Amino acid sequence: MNNNLAVPDGDAWLIDRYDPSRGLRPGTATQPENPGLDLAALLRIVNNWRWLILGCLALGILVAIIVTLLTPPTYRSWVTLEVNPPTVEIMDEQSRDRSSTGANSWDFIATQVGLLSSRNIAERAAQDLNLPNNKEFVDSTANVPTRLRMATSKVASGLDVEVPEEGQLIRFSYVAESPQLSATIANQIAESFINSNLQRRFEASAYARNFLEKQIAKTRTDLERSERQLVAYAQAQGIIVTGSGEAGSSPSDANSIQGESLIALNRALAEATARRVAAEGAYRSGVSVGPTADVTASTQALRQSRSSLEAEYQDKRTLMKPEHPDMLSLRSRIDELDRQIARESSQASSGRNNSLLAEYRGALAAERALQSRVGGLKSSVLNLRGRSIQYTILQREVDTNRSLYEALLQRYKEVGVAGGIGTSPISIVDRAEVPTGPYKPNLLLNLLIGFGLGLAAGLATAIALEFLYDTIKTRDDVRNKLGLGCLGAIPKATGQDSFVEALRDPSSLVSEAYSAVVTSLRFSTEEGLPKTLVVTSTRSGEGKSSTALAVAQNFARRGASVLLIDGDLRKPAFKAASDKVGLTRLLTSDDEAARNHILPTQFDDLWLMPSGPLPPNPADLLSTGRFQEILGEAAAQFDIVIVDAPPVIGLADSLLLSSVAAHVLFVIESGKTRTKAAVEALRMLGGTGTHLLGAALTKSKEDMGGYGYKAYGYGSLDRKRTEIRMIPHEAEH
Repeated sequence: MNNNLAVPDGDAWLIDRYDPSRGLRPGTATQPENPGLDLAALLRIVNNWRWLILGCLALGILVAIIVTLLTPPTYRSWVTLEVNPPTVEIMDEQSRDRSSTGANSWDFIATQVGLLSSRNIAERAAQDLNLPNNKEFVDSTANVPTRLRMATSKVASGLDVEVPEEGQLIRFSYVAESPQLSATIANQIAESFINSNLQRRFEASAYARNFLEKQIAKTRTDLERSERQLVAYAQAQGIIVTGSGEAGSSPSDANSIQGESLIALNRALAEATARRVAAEGAYRSGVSVGPTADVTASTQALRQSRSSLEAEYQDKRTLMKPEHPDMLSLRSRIDELDRQIARESSQASSGRNNSLLAEYRGALAAERALQSRVGGLKSSVLNLRGRSIQYTILQREVDTNRSLYEALLQRYKEVGVAGGIGTSPISIVDRAEVPTGPYKPNLLLNLLIGFGLGLAAGLATAIALEFLYDTIKTRDDVRNKLGLGCLGAIPKATGQDSFVEALRDPSSLVSEAYSAVVTSLRFSTEEGLPKTLVVTSTRSGEGKSSTALAVAQNFARRGASVLLIDGDLRKPAFKAASDKVGLTRLLTSDDEAARNHILPTQFDDLWLMPSGPLPPNPADLLSTGRFQEILGEAAAQFDIVIVDAPPVIGLADSLLLSSVAAHVLFVIESGKTRTKAAVEALRMLGGTGTHLLGAALTKSKEDMGGYGYKAYGYGSLDRKRTEIRMIPHEAEH
């Protein structure tokens, strides 16, 4: 009896994510995670799309080689310049400003870098080298302005200036197709830059001189006009100024004739008042005090004579009585001297008082005269002060114009000095030398760039394709994208009969992988091993029939009696020699027993119920209660019943079979089953109330325990082979 099983394979696709837990029984699926793009996923993508990435790498390297071959050689020459601050400034204010902001700072260096990169320097260098007339440099058929613009643009495009991070050295290079031209233009750019700096300084000084000359002429005119107005006003008002104060100070009352006279009279009045006070004091003290020294001097002789007579009188008094004639004569003479002394004292005192009085009266008269003169001059000075207000305004304007005129003259002299001794802040340190080798193309650099771009393009394309065609490829995809437990990953098998042979060999990778699935199924329910099991998939060709056979063979090998039912009534994988037996016959007949349609296989303890003849209405047959009776009868005779169901998408058969069997093993082809389709299939199964035990990943490329499947020589089945021969147990003998 020949029976066959379809085992299709194909390429990988990618679709969207989903939520598989909706509609499933509690505990049959978990909420999917969002793993992102981690290192393991990236390595898997690289492995899956390695040929695409290698092709992009090869293309990038090929493009780099072609670009290198097609790129004309260019040469680069370097020049080093030293930048120093200017030593002479135009004005003191500018010098202070530059010293405060730091003329030697990085800002000054950056400014010089900008000037070196300017179009003006490129145009100046092009003109100095006569590049517009060089037929090898620009198109000679264009007019002169056009050739100059072309030459300037070409010089500017080949210039590359490096901005120094520290120090005062600026390095720049020029790239040209000729080594000699590269060095020549680089050196000329440096010289043009130095000459341009000197010319700008000279032009700045010349501009300043012209500006100051105009300002000086205007200020001179204003000064002359203000001086004429001042003189005219002074003449009209009769103001005479005898002198001026310090330079720039306003004129005062003391500078006029009236002011000077008033000052002199005030000084004389003060002296007269002092004399009058002294004379008055002397007069009054002389009247009240009594004899003075001059009075005593005038009566000195009389007083001496009186003293002699008084002494004589006292001497004789001891001998004579006062009535004695001699005594009387002496007393008479003494009395006469007293009268003479008194008369002489009176005359001397009277003369002195008269003299003091005359002096006092003279001082008083002089004081009063000076007071009268000062009062008159005060009125005149006050009148002059009122008339001098406009004079002061005009005088201030004259002083201002004179100060401005002198300042402009001083600045004009400084500009002349600065323009004569100014030096350039730029000097050449290293001139450009003729390069010995081309700067571009650089084969090694181009290969590295091509390799990097090719690798980046390959990785980007692989990642884009990986996420564009969202398929289930690994165990993690089953868990994360579908929310299912992965019971096992089955590698691809190669050869005509390798799948059956691999099942016979318990040590083969395929057999070991299915053994892992069987082991997981033993603990998938609360009762342990499920009594009935439906094996289905999203679409056809995912290896569900192979999985059903492998699971059944593994259970049978462990001593369990297993019945494999081919429930695909549209495209059965297992065919018997005769169509008289099979599931279809049982579904259309209520009298026949299920045991009459069970056939032995080449595997011990493994029995097969083929599909039978293909009915026109498989879904109608399966929707009756007959299949439940058949499944119950088979479950009573065998330890486990495995149903090979058709795909879920587009058909109702699997949903009907799953609702009866109550346990489903979902088969997913690695790299072919799209996530969106698998999600939809799981939702449909969940709607039947079935218990989804987990998923088996077929044709997987994942490594098992660090060993690749290809290391063991496994490959894919023959695409043309769609059936697996099932030999009855008796036929083997």
